[in-house]
Amino acid sequence: MGGYKLGSAFDLKSGRAIMVGLLLMVGSFYLGTLFGGNAPIYVSRTSPNSSLSVAGTTTFMNKVTLTYRKTPLVIPESGMNVCPITFNEYIPCHDPSYVKKLLPSLDLSRKEELERHCPPLEKRLFCLVPPPKDYKIPIRWPTSRDYAWQSNVNHTRLAEVKGGQNWVHEKGQLWWFPGGGTHFKHGAPEYIQRLGNMMTNETGNLRSAGVFQVLDVGCGVASFSAFLLPLDIQTMSFAPKDGHENQIQFALERGIGAMISALSTKQLPYPSSSFEMVHCSRCRVDWHANDGILLKEVDRVLRPNGYFVYSAPPAYKKDKDYPLIWDKLVNLTTAMCWKLIARKIQTAIWIKEENQSCLLHNADLKLIDVCDAVDEFKPSWNMPLGNCVQISSAQTNSQKLPPRPERVSVYSESLSRIGITQEEFTTDTSFWQDQVHHYWQLMNVNETEIRNAMDMNAYCGGFAVALNSLPVWVMNIVPISMKNTLSAIYNRGILGAFHDWCEPFSTYPRTYDLLHANHLFSHYKNRGEVCSLEDIMLEMDRIIRPQGFIIIRDEKSLITRIRDLAPKFLWDVELHSLENREKKMESVLICRKKFWAIV
Repeated sequence: MGGYKLGSAFDLKSGRAIMVGLLLMVGSFYLGTLFGGNAPIYVSRTSPNSSLSVAGTTTFMNKVTLTYRKTPLVIPESGMNVCPITFNEYIPCHDPSYVKKLLPSLDLSRKEELERHCPPLEKRLFCLVPPPKDYKIPIRWPTSRDYAWQSNVNHTRLAEVKGGQNWVHEKGQLWWFPGGGTHFKHGAPEYIQRLGNMMTNETGNLRSAGVFQVLDVGCGVASFSAFLLPLDIQTMSFAPKDGHENQIQFALERGIGAMISALSTKQLPYPSSSFEMVHCSRCRVDWHANDGILLKEVDRVLRPNGYFVYSAPPAYKKDKDYPLIWDKLVNLTTAMCWKLIARKIQTAIWIKEENQSCLLHNADLKLIDVCDAVDEFKPSWNMPLGNCVQISSAQTNSQKLPPRPERVSVYSESLSRIGITQEEFTTDTSFWQDQVHHYWQLMNVNETEIRNAMDMNAYCGGFAVALNSLPVWVMNIVPISMKNTLSAIYNRGILGAFHDWCEPFSTYPRTYDLLHANHLFSHYKNRGEVCSLEDIMLEMDRIIRPQGFIIIRDEKSLITRIRDLAPKFLWDVELHSLENREKKMESVLICRKKFWAIV
């Protein structure tokens, strides 16, 4: 194909979008909260030779052409190619066209097709993923909890199928999220209070029941998580990319923490003993099947005295196969030494009691298998599910965690076992408090402009803790080849996942407002062709929103290379210097993705 021109869409000082050329924004986008004081800026299609009075323009020659990853890797002089607009929702490791080819080799009875299936390097796209037609800058938090632009997630099926349950409704150019769900169509707040009543015998709420971190399985559009936030309860919401099309995309567009994942044949990418509650509201998981192997994964991630909340037909219906399924669930949970503490109004709640003698007794009776001793520091990444129950070590159970927000200051005893002292932990926390202050000055943005953030190499979670007072949620990623600090991150009352940045992440394009990469590239620099700097940059570009920020700290040679490549990815870039932990000056790149689209 011939050359295509792109219009610069970034003015650092004003934050205004400008659009020129064949690749430019269509329609309008919003720079303020919905119903706020800032009016939408409308820019019509403009010829390449036109000029705009609001700002200067820059012409780019990136080509729109479907491009696959080649070896050796070459980026055209004209800049990164741009994928055709039909690939605007491309998720490399959840690509239906690739998974379809794998179906004969997958265990469909266990829904293995819903798990991550990353194509080999030569079958991955190597072009910039474009936004959809008429994409707009997302509505800002907290208004985004209830409203999103319809053109940003232009899928109507979920509204048609789940509108009667108040998941989502069309409202002009907007999606409206009333806060309902399959088992709480009258609103999540009433349902949340009911769960608290059931756990506390009508005397309190979820917080007083000791719930501060929740795993929401099959989360839909994540309204449950959204309405837990006023209680300062942090929720990791996940769902597969299945028939409920784009549910995770809806959640992320709203500014609610979520990721694509599935309970199938592998462990979830979260540490053991991380959540005080696992929630399933009509989550489409067959907990009773395969000897309860999926329930045993819930047992793994639940903390001692944590709750499993199950709102689904087997908990209350007496027809079809529901009574048989319920009996199987009761037998399985009894064998795992869970106690059923409440069952009413379509919901059953179990508690995972600390009862090692019960587990050992049931193991002697052949009712349950106890897992062999495991390395607690081995990441739960691409690990097959175990049809057994783990018995927590005395070290795991010894530390009692305070509630949030006090929990963010907790130094986990597990850190000392991997060589991170309390002094290092405290220094790290203080360091990031100071750095975040500098970051916001360098980005020149106000607090409401950033909602979805990811720390791509989170270490002890200090960056996320420094953002704790802002209206921001952070996905803390611990690379699987780094020290396993993710359990310590969860013990601080914040959330995250294991990941290998040699592979794309399980999220939709245009997910995050801010990516933070602290010495990430130097960690992967010797991993060879399968894990190049350019591949990681491409994944960053896929998951960052237009006008989103990417902050990179690393070795000087890598910073220089990224700075030179950034314009080819249509990023604006500024080089700054900040002190590192050793009080020496360190190069910091502040990159910002241009606001562009194909027209």
